Amino acid sequence: MRSLLDALQDGRLIELPDNNKTKALEYLATLIEAIPDIGVEGGITESVLAREQSYNTGIGKGWACPHARSTVDGHLFCAVGWSPAGIDYGAADGGKIHIVVMYYVPDTQKNAYLKEISSLAKAIQTQPALQDLKSLDDLADARHRLLDAISAAAECAVPEAKARMIQLEVKHTELEKAAALATTPLDFTNRVIPLTVIVAPGLKSLVLCRDRALVDLLESKDPALSAELTNSGQFETQGVRVLLRATASYQPDRAAHDCLAIKL
Repeated sequence: MRSLLDALQDGRLIELPDNNKTKALEYLATLIEAIPDIGVEGGITESVLAREQSYNTGIGKGWACPHARSTVDGHLFCAVGWSPAGIDYGAADGGKIHIVVMYYVPDTQKNAYLKEISSLAKAIQTQPALQDLKSLDDLADARHRLLDAISAAAECAVPEAKARMIQLEVKHTELEKAAALATTPLDFTNRVIPLTVIVAPGLKSLVLCRDRALVDLLESKDPALSAELTNSGQFETQGVRVLLRATASYQPDRAAHDCLAIKL
């Protein structure tokens, strides 16, 4: 889900200014075309609209995932649009689309794209919170829901990855070694870690998570940690990026920040 994380960090999550499907797709395609690293001149808008004519990319539950492919070598990118009122998208379930995740897919990134879109679709189908998009109040809510989708996708990937590792190992070595591999954590799960930051006036912030090294690192960066989370919703230090998902307020003047830490 790296390209979706990058989109949230790089400001490619926007409130769509129009609820017309074609105009919404054109707007997101233009946003992708403006990414300097893509290195192509236009063509994305036309590709997205042409593909949409032959295949509706609404995946249901209020989500759509259009994409444009390219023969030019490069990175997988995406841009995300949120529509408060919803778009009459023609999705198979007949519902309006509230979140559009548009991908730019170079041929060399096709496998990465398929893995990401599969993980996202599975998270949407299995997590009720990702299906309740009508309740989103603003762009910050939409951002938090996308972070929830990324977290859910990472958790769903763990058992499947372990099962594939076991099957491969059984073909080549003893069953005991396969069982040992099944206990090996998936690398992506190690890189995306949920945590909570407790803040209170006059006190040092308290970080709650299962990674002791991460706790020590983040607590050593306070008060910058609490200030950045409060002011901008993110904090980065020594190869770790912390994203704010939601904040719960408590009396007197205390708060619990629900976050995701991404090891870059």
